[in-house]
Amino acid sequence: MREYIPHTPEDIRAMLEAVGLPDVEALFSDIPEEVRRRYRPLGLPSRDESWVRRHFEELATRSTGHRLIPFLGGGIYDHFVPAVVDYVISQPEFYTAYTPYQGEVSQGTLTWMFEYQTMVCELTGMEVANASMYDGATALAEAVLMAHRTVGGQKVLVPQALNPSAREVLETYAWGVGLELIPVPYDEDGRLQLSEIPEDLCALVVQQPNFFGVIEDLSGLKEGIGRAFLIVSANPIALAVLEPPGAFGADVVVGEGQVLGNPMAFGGPLLGLFATRMEYLRRMPGRIAGRTVDAEGRAGYVMAFQTREQHIRRERATSNICTNSALCALAATVYLAALGPEGLRRVALLSLEKAHELAKRIAALPGYELAFSGPFFHEFAVRCEDPVGAVERLRRAGIAVLPPKDVAKAGLEDAFLVAVTERRTEEELDRFVAALKRGK
Repeated sequence: MREYIPHTPEDIRAMLEAVGLPDVEALFSDIPEEVRRRYRPLGLPSRDESWVRRHFEELATRSTGHRLIPFLGGGIYDHFVPAVVDYVISQPEFYTAYTPYQGEVSQGTLTWMFEYQTMVCELTGMEVANASMYDGATALAEAVLMAHRTVGGQKVLVPQALNPSAREVLETYAWGVGLELIPVPYDEDGRLQLSEIPEDLCALVVQQPNFFGVIEDLSGLKEGIGRAFLIVSANPIALAVLEPPGAFGADVVVGEGQVLGNPMAFGGPLLGLFATRMEYLRRMPGRIAGRTVDAEGRAGYVMAFQTREQHIRRERATSNICTNSALCALAATVYLAALGPEGLRRVALLSLEKAHELAKRIAALPGYELAFSGPFFHEFAVRCEDPVGAVERLRRAGIAVLPPKDVAKAGLEDAFLVAVTERRTEEELDRFVAALKRGK
């Protein structure tokens, strides 16, 4: 008790005296002696953190009697979060902090912000990144507005294979400034099928991998659209094994950072990644921390750039999105630092390998097929005659996937979406396939 609650022994004695109890144990006297947990070793074997976490989840399932294994995708994914992430973000100097206007008392916050920006730039292949945005969808919408401010134009090419939730947010933003969103279809591979480039083009949006998990070919896209912005919405885990969008001439790279050390948590809070080229720094929303030296030559961190007009100039401001997700960005920073480049690459490769193994096994079942033939990362769409029934059988087996009604929003009928991360075990893959087999 004293380890987690900041009460001194004197505080505890005073409280016990006030309620007339001899010790802390007396608070639990209504619990039968035979089931009361005493201070004793838990008897756990010497195993890695991931195994211990899974073991406790299984114990919890015995109490609740129900647990859905998340093969869910569509933008939010079930990756393992090391315990060090929650430990660091639970420190009060971080979770109670506000905007670090006073650099002399905010060095810890400014340091991690600088590290976060650096890691985002390394992942995306871009030159500058801000210190987070609200979520991936609003980051994408802000990128389109930034393109409009920079190059003009009223038309935006938006793939049908873009996450429908992100498209809805983008449509709302576009309506507000009078931009026209032009849908771009996908081919039988599930990839962007770009043919005609309209006049007055503001930007081309590409999701990498796209909503169906298919890996897009970014080569030649920037050259084909001239001054218009190439905006790539990327999964940062996938960027551990894919060529970064910056290498293909992307002007802005955004993404949903939930996968970097943040739990699924019923869909939020989320984290918006935003990176661009140095020439567009003053057109970018958000804030930036920088490293400098003081009068004595010692390294220090400062709020290097934040357009204060975002708070006070309203419709004339560069952007009116003042909300960032600092605590989620700190979680991403700790996650990336804990894993390192090789650890992140390992997460990506495990996710890819397990997804391809499951996809191969599903495609071998009678009546089931992959919706697209293009290369995919760790997510794929499955077609069958009765996708609703298949999803229901999976749910009865304790497995959750993205249902047909959500997949249909991207124009694909009679299909459900499956996402596989490094957390999924061989036993869970077997249960998935067995559930589909029972319906035949």
